[in-house]
Amino acid sequence: MVEPTPWIGHMPFGWWVVQEVRPKTLVELGTHTGNSYFSFCQAVAEHQLPTKCYAIDTWEGDTHSGTYGEDIYRSVSHYNQDHYSSFSSLMRMTFDSALQSFQEGGVDLLHIDGLHTYEAVRHDFESWQPKLSPNAIVFFHDTNVYSEGFGVWKYFQELSAKYKNHLEFRHSCGLGVIQMGSEGIQKEKKWLHAGSSEQLMLIDLFERKGGELEKIHRKNEKTKRSPFRRAIKAMVDRIRLNRLGRTQ
Repeated sequence: MVEPTPWIGHMPFGWWVVQEVRPKTLVELGTHTGNSYFSFCQAVAEHQLPTKCYAIDTWEGDTHSGTYGEDIYRSVSHYNQDHYSSFSSLMRMTFDSALQSFQEGGVDLLHIDGLHTYEAVRHDFESWQPKLSPNAIVFFHDTNVYSEGFGVWKYFQELSAKYKNHLEFRHSCGLGVIQMGSEGIQKEKKWLHAGSSEQLMLIDLFERKGGELEKIHRKNEKTKRSPFRRAIKAMVDRIRLNRLGRTQ
């Protein structure tokens, strides 16, 4: 769990969906610091699934996330190498450039979390739609953000009217989920039936689980910022500097 925090509240659901759907191929468009992507990867590792995971990002930022330095990509890359490299690949490129690397109908779970304008989200979905398998699951983050320039909420409303199986969480900036397919080819997933008792129970469960994780993160961050911890860190830094001075 690292900054930025909005996806932390959805990590339990992301982990659960992977072991529930058991995708052969999982693709994330927009990984940033890795909270969402590594929750998917952790499920693959723990359940020993045959899933191949791909994180696609330039790791340069955009107008909504802000631009950032090389340190974020290095951190994500090192974590991926240490924990998930046997099945997870980082693809440092634009979403459009990565399209040629995937066969049509081969992606079972797609997470779209790049630039959040209406036009950008629509372009990302429509560009990747041919790559989706018949029963693919698609995630859209920030469906509950209405700030100027954010249009995920609007596009998800349009998709919800088109696709029978869909789900939306309102916490942690919102997360929309749709299942591709039409009548006769969708695999029955009652938790994706809008308004069903199964869906209402699932939303309640993962809102609570997500809230618990957010509390843990806030507590950890508060501890890191405490005067005692800062004093210890300053002392350790001084010791390291003194040792460095003696070795030069």
